[in-house]
Amino acid sequence: MNKTVTTGKRYLKDDTWFDDNGAIPVHPGEWDPPMTFEEIEIAARSDPDAQPLTEEQLSRMRRIPFAKHVRFKLGLSQDEFARRFGIPVGTLRDWEQHRTEPDTAAMSYLKVIKANPNAVTKALDAAE
Repeated sequence: MNKTVTTGKRYLKDDTWFDDNGAIPVHPGEWDPPMTFEEIEIAARSDPDAQPLTEEQLSRMRRIPFAKHVRFKLGLSQDEFARRFGIPVGTLRDWEQHRTEPDTAAMSYLKVIKANPNAVTKALDAAE
């Protein structure tokens, strides 16, 4: 794999742009083909600051709780999410901090919120 300079000055000579690597192609088809998976793997392993995670490191990682994922997707704070969907904020915190898991009904409710949050809000507003 060739090492390509990615910094430097560009200059125009005889109606063609050049940089430290030579002439810059005009059409996308003239660019080098994309890297293969093997080339990407070699490049990643050659960077000492960006090594792929080991199996042991991966096994120690914790997944983001589903409730937190739904809340992040909607861009709401814990208080806003809890108030909007009628969930006690302490319960939401417990779910998000892996202290407890939502029961089946709560998990179904979170799935419905994820699928159509506006419809849930509308239904809750109509029920008041």
